[in-house]
Amino acid sequence: MLERNLETARPVYAGEPVQRVFKMRRMHRNMVQGNAIPPRQWGDFHRLRREIEKVKRWPVKEMPEENESARFEVICLMPCGESQAGGAMAVRLGEFRECRKPGSEAVAPCPSALLNVERVRGLAFEAGFDEAGLVALPHADEGRDAARFEEWVRAGYAGTMHYLARTEPGRSGEDQLARARVGIPFPWARSVVVCFASYNSDQPRSTEPSAEGAGWIARYAWSSRADADGARRPSDYHKVLKKRLKKLEERLREQFGSFEARGYVDTGPVVERALATAARLGWTGKNTCLIHPRLGSYGFLAVLVTSLEAQPEQTLAVSDRCGSCRRCLDACPTGALIAPYRMDATRCIAYLTIEHKGAIAEELMAGMGRQVFGCDICQDVCPWNRKAPVSLAPDLEARAELVNPALEWLAGLEEAEFERWFNGSPVRRAGFMGLRRNVAIAMGNSGAGRFASLLDKWAEAADEGLRTAAQWAAGKLGGA
Repeated sequence: MLERNLETARPVYAGEPVQRVFKMRRMHRNMVQGNAIPPRQWGDFHRLRREIEKVKRWPVKEMPEENESARFEVICLMPCGESQAGGAMAVRLGEFRECRKPGSEAVAPCPSALLNVERVRGLAFEAGFDEAGLVALPHADEGRDAARFEEWVRAGYAGTMHYLARTEPGRSGEDQLARARVGIPFPWARSVVVCFASYNSDQPRSTEPSAEGAGWIARYAWSSRADADGARRPSDYHKVLKKRLKKLEERLREQFGSFEARGYVDTGPVVERALATAARLGWTGKNTCLIHPRLGSYGFLAVLVTSLEAQPEQTLAVSDRCGSCRRCLDACPTGALIAPYRMDATRCIAYLTIEHKGAIAEELMAGMGRQVFGCDICQDVCPWNRKAPVSLAPDLEARAELVNPALEWLAGLEEAEFERWFNGSPVRRAGFMGLRRNVAIAMGNSGAGRFASLLDKWAEAADEGLRTAAQWAAGKLGGA
């Protein structure tokens, strides 16, 4: 028999024999845990699944009055495989959100109304992500992560990224760093879905030999998409992943109805890496990047903060697998990795070439090498990226012309050409003059005397950042 839930208008099948319900429940648990179902049970499993699927097509009938002397359970079979006290024996499909006792107006919360990692991963894969995890809030390491972030900001390691120091009133009424805990900007938050999208490609790495006078643009900024004519155009990973997050959110709303949610890709008041670690997506490496044991660290993180309750994670956190390796610390040319797991962003080439505006300290210019936008060195030397799979996402495909770009070409771009080449690309964040400043430093580090005349010209520029960079570079080449 079936009962129609008035709020969700979805049926619940009752009357399945107890032994058959428990049998399929055990099979489902084996699937979730990755255990193999014995071949002799395959027929039973598929037959029972077909019978359960029939529930969606059967007519709705009235439930019988509850027999107070009988003891039954409501079985939440898929996907959580848990049970709770109820009024009738029932099999309930995974998308059902509530259990209603026959003859009762009260709606009891059902365990299948809770988000769980299996459901989240499945929907994230459908939306186009490579991996996903789930964090029930507050999570076990929230206090530790908040203290680390607050200490990092207080130490001045955020440099001119003042948005990281933004505060909001906490529950105690005192101002707290908004990013320290998810609950500060979002007091309604009960869970966070964290998604991973790989941007790895089969192109060379920054640490490999390159042509003389070649610059380097960070791997993540090579992304492109095909337009209607088949030509490759810049793609902004923020927009690409926000579309995927929107699809994921829509699928969750189909299953859970209305709830509060906010989706972010590098733009929200959250520390994505700490949440990704709490979601069991990997561990924080000595280079401070999230490292996934299979996908490596070449990946974007997208988060969906929701008001949905989530099942607490039962699996152990991914253990730190960096061991005694120091490749990233030894390779960092500006000494930004001041200790294992600790970065001074004010010395990081990615920060200097993208976030920092104006003049760059001379003592850091030589270490910047040929990097003109971002830096991949600490990731390129990481052993966990040696066998990382290549991303097949068509909207994040690498633009070959941005791999080892010639410094002459970048220097020759006028502002209109810069906009044409990089509008919609992450490179645009550096700005036209910012990119020229970075190119000037790379020219000085190249040792190529042919750049001297252009650097002498730029040394008279009105923009302080470009002017000081060109003066330093020209001096290094002997042109000033």
